[in-house]
Amino acid sequence: AEDGAIVADKGAGGYLVTKKSYKDFQIRAEFWADHTTNSGIFIRAANPAKIEAVTSYEVNIFDQRPDPSYGTGAIVDVAKVVPMPKAGGKWNVYEVTARGSQLTVVFNGVQTVNVQDSKFAQGPFALQYALGANGIPGGAIKWRKLQVREL
Repeated sequence: AEDGAIVADKGAGGYLVTKKSYKDFQIRAEFWADHTTNSGIFIRAANPAKIEAVTSYEVNIFDQRPDPSYGTGAIVDVAKVVPMPKAGGKWNVYEVTARGSQLTVVFNGVQTVNVQDSKFAQGPFALQYALGANGIPGGAIKWRKLQVREL
């Protein structure tokens, strides 16, 4: 921890996964990302032992993603964001809401996603720290003031 924040900045990556499963909820989280950070919030994880975008919804934080349409502010392979907002070098706020098949993402007060998708109905959520573009170690991610409200 650093100034009340959870920090990930070393190693090959990993996930901090909730023990509880969530169905309808809102997550509000503040995060600080480096310009090279590859992170995100994975929600409704169908397989908590193996978190990935094909078994959950990945609300992305990745300013340098090779395909920016699924970069910061998007839900990977579900909802694109154009233009992609940038998170690097500052504190940001994500508000992620899942109610039934309705998924919304608000990044720093601006809605970036409003989509219907029913692939995953419930599951834990996970905070990600991953390698950056081209497998190069990504920059730091810091999380603070994370709140979850069931709906």
